[in-house]
Amino acid sequence: MLIPPLACQHHNHRHCIEDAIAAAHRICKAKKVRLTPLREQVLTLIWQSHKPLGAYALMEMLAAHSTRRVAPPTVYRALDFLREQGLIHRINSLNAFVGCSEPDIKHQNYFLICHSCGVAAECNGEGLEQAVQGVAEVSGFQIKELSVEIVGICPNCQETEL
Repeated sequence: MLIPPLACQHHNHRHCIEDAIAAAHRICKAKKVRLTPLREQVLTLIWQSHKPLGAYALMEMLAAHSTRRVAPPTVYRALDFLREQGLIHRINSLNAFVGCSEPDIKHQNYFLICHSCGVAAECNGEGLEQAVQGVAEVSGFQIKELSVEIVGICPNCQETEL
């Protein structure tokens, strides 16, 4: 039986948020970097669903929770910080961000993105990584960063289309 990724399952996002914030505190403490309230708030907003969020959507969400407007450079700095710590990933094709499901482990980015509902599920791509690495080696190419984005329809949306 196939088990869909957690992002494609109905679940309580509160657990996702709590786990992400706990990991962020642990990682930032170990690296001796500061997880400011704004950075934590951005991370919380990103984990409220498994749908990628752009910087301007995050700005609007932050404004709804605050009495003052947050400038774009401030949001981008928070996103850059969270990416540098391995807490979020950027989905290049969408120019948006999602939470990292395994922030304690350095890894390449592989995403299954639902064209219908917009959910992005981070997935394990061991076989894919080996294949890409093999192609790169044969070509004499040194990979610095790799992100694979596969667009399709998630199990939930497939069920609703029937």
